[in-house]
Amino acid sequence: MPGPVQWRRSARARRVSLRIDIRSGSVVVTLPPRAGRPAGVALLKTHAAWVRERLAALAPPVAFVPGAEVAVGGVAHVVRVTGARIGEAWLEPGAILLGGDGDVAGRVAALLREEARERITGLVARHAAVLGHAARGVRLKDTRSRWGSCAPDGTLAFSWRLVMAPGWVLDYVVAHEVAHLGAMNHSPTFWALVERLTPHRHAAVAWLKENGPGLLRAG
Repeated sequence: MPGPVQWRRSARARRVSLRIDIRSGSVVVTLPPRAGRPAGVALLKTHAAWVRERLAALAPPVAFVPGAEVAVGGVAHVVRVTGARIGEAWLEPGAILLGGDGDVAGRVAALLREEARERITGLVARHAAVLGHAARGVRLKDTRSRWGSCAPDGTLAFSWRLVMAPGWVLDYVVAHEVAHLGAMNHSPTFWALVERLTPHRHAAVAWLKENGPGLLRAG
């Protein structure tokens, strides 16, 4: 096998397929109801070179452990455990500090989510005010394919992992979703709203295309 494999069966699948799960670094083989694993193995062998190439191109995973460098706003922060402020977690320039060493990974993730919520809600309020609209609510998710979304009722959702991206990238994603409050499509009117809210559209899209998969590998 070219790498770790996850086997999945789908009643909706019409053919055997495979994809790379960026977060886990594994190959996902999906089988339709009547297909057996030998069909999946055959597909893996046929595409072994492609799978190896894709796995080799993945960004290295970043574990939330003491000493790890975790980006916040695009700036590397070293995870440090300290004897002060036991049970708390906070940011200082260049550092994510944890008082005590219990559940380091969980506490780092919780701190990043908290920071993401603060930054995102602030940007939503600012951009929505420019357009004269109001979001019904803001939700944080841990999505694999979409950085943000806008529901028909005006609820906005964002990946908390965006807090690790540079601030101007986060600004664009938030502006994009807020613009949907004024146009629930991707028409010229919508893109005009985006351009009104942020100058970072093209640079941010390019950054996410190149570096977005790395955000999914953190934690």
